[in-house]
Amino acid sequence: MAHVFNTASTEFGLIARLRGTFSDLAASWAQGREYKRTYAQLDRLSNRELADIGVRRCDIADIARCHVYKA
Repeated sequence: MAHVFNTASTEFGLIARLRGTFSDLAASWAQGREYKRTYAQLDRLSNRELADIGVRRCDIADIARCHVYKA
């Protein structure tokens, strides 16, 4: 079975660049919202609940960042 991938873009102008910029901006905002949501959910847990899942309060930001940005 043959697979064909068409990677040629027909849009090279200003409109394509603007569309890409707005797409990147929207994705960035979505990641920011997901980070804030994840951080808030973990931050609402008590110290006892965090200890039960093996998380220290000082690690919440790193966990949220890794969850959202996969870094």
